[in-house]
Amino acid sequence: MDLSSTWYELVEDNANIEQGDFIINCPVIIPPKKIVDNEEYETEVKEYNVIIMSQSCDLQQKKLRIVLVCPFYELEFVSNQKKLFKEAEMRESLRRGHLPGYHLLNKPLIDAFNDDYLVVSFRDVFGINYNFLKDFVNDNPQRLRLLSPYREHLSQAFARFFMRVGLPSDIPKFSDKTVLVD
Repeated sequence: MDLSSTWYELVEDNANIEQGDFIINCPVIIPPKKIVDNEEYETEVKEYNVIIMSQSCDLQQKKLRIVLVCPFYELEFVSNQKKLFKEAEMRESLRRGHLPGYHLLNKPLIDAFNDDYLVVSFRDVFGINYNFLKDFVNDNPQRLRLLSPYREHLSQAFARFFMRVGLPSDIPKFSDKTVLVD
């Protein structure tokens, strides 16, 4: 059995949207840098490949007006943008979950995707109107869905990224010469 098949499934367009659903070319409205009362604005619309981060129970019970999504990229694309990701040590850190702003997913090995790992970026988070997103996915024949427990692992990594606390002063690093006292 192909290991990636335990990570993903293809769902039909009329299936409920859930956490872990991949949305290809999702339009995201980018607001202007400044808003002044009584002025008209031009907004930018960019398309991103995104994965839904909002909880499935909230989506199914329609408790959200705005669905939280994060962009994802193929590892090769990320490596071309950030040269450090070409290094084996950095890729291993990514695989182990030691880079809080990113999460590595297995290769989908499905026709719509290249044969590459996927990197979810928590550094850009977008909100998409629920009704818009529901109509948007219904216009596409199928979508990829991340399965459990990989979906929960992604959610946990997302939570760890947002719950980080930067301390103004930290405990100094222990050195090899540090003597522990009982």
